[in-house]
Amino acid sequence: MSWGAEPAITARMTATAAQSLENPDRAPAIPARHARALRIWLGCIAVLIVAMILVGGATRLTDSGLSITEWQPIVGTIPPLSDADWQEAFAAYKKIPEYTQINRGMSLDDFKTIYWWEWAHRFLGRVIGLAFFVPFVAFWIAGYIPRPLVPRLIGLFVLGGLQGALGWYMVMSGLVDRTDVSQYRLAAHFGLAILIFGYTLWLIWGLGVRKAARGGAPAVVAGVVLALIFLQLLSGAFVAGIDGGFGFNTWPLMNGAFIPGGLDSATPLYLNLFENPLTVQFNHRMLGYAVVVATIVQAVWLALNARTQGLAGSAVTLAVLTLLQATLGVWTLLLAVPIQLGLAHQAGAVVVFAAALYHVWATLHAPSVPDGQAAASA
Repeated sequence: MSWGAEPAITARMTATAAQSLENPDRAPAIPARHARALRIWLGCIAVLIVAMILVGGATRLTDSGLSITEWQPIVGTIPPLSDADWQEAFAAYKKIPEYTQINRGMSLDDFKTIYWWEWAHRFLGRVIGLAFFVPFVAFWIAGYIPRPLVPRLIGLFVLGGLQGALGWYMVMSGLVDRTDVSQYRLAAHFGLAILIFGYTLWLIWGLGVRKAARGGAPAVVAGVVLALIFLQLLSGAFVAGIDGGFGFNTWPLMNGAFIPGGLDSATPLYLNLFENPLTVQFNHRMLGYAVVVATIVQAVWLALNARTQGLAGSAVTLAVLTLLQATLGVWTLLLAVPIQLGLAHQAGAVVVFAAALYHVWATLHAPSVPDGQAAASA
């Protein structure tokens, strides 16, 4: 090789690197073993996030979220270890409205039960932080993480930290003037958890993928369906936040009517959407029906369109999961939200969201069908 050719080679390498940063989909492929290791790592993080969401749901259903009245990110890792420690924690709990107005006379053993749920929820959050940070540093030093992926992973870590702060902000709402946490903050906390979970999945699916985005109408429709499902999840968080599932335990009617009276009883009118248990549950039902119809229509449309038949599988899967989730929701409602069904319904919501997100990803990355092939298939 001549020395005169070296500047040209260097220029090409620089241009390729710049192009990789501007468009990650055109970046050089990650070595297979690197991509596999990163998928396993991020997959474990995703599983831990789901566990965190479910433990959070159990904490809510057992009214355990206010049992720890301080936020101590480091010291709080260690639970009470002596009778004196337990008495101190119990004494702090006795000062908040939930105890003085609802749980007055609670025994120390009962307090320990709700304490352990909240402690497990917070401890799992710390475990997720370590499970992310330590392997991230190791993979980064070992050269497993391509440069365009570094800021995305750092962003994921930052979101996790913000989620912890938001969780404490939620708990604070129930320590002074309320006997429970704010449903607004609860919905924000749950919504951010779902977004972090979805972002983690998106990173996993994108590792090593270099296909150009397809997009088009299927992607737009899939995005609308995903947004509708996310809105339904937030609606469910408001139902949980005001214990809306413990009332109106009939279906398909509410208070003897499909559209019950009293949906606008709160003033100002908009408060009914967030603070009237009847309206909040009614909206959750209506959004559930809308999600079922939307996913079925999407699946049928894609299956009947020769150019999009490759996307029908994920769309049909989503529609089936949505139907199962709706059925589980009705069952949970009729039995007044026993904890096992309540957690199963929450887990189902996470699965439906993941399926909807994957379908969006598929619409952006599946190979397009040529016009001639589509005509032949039709």
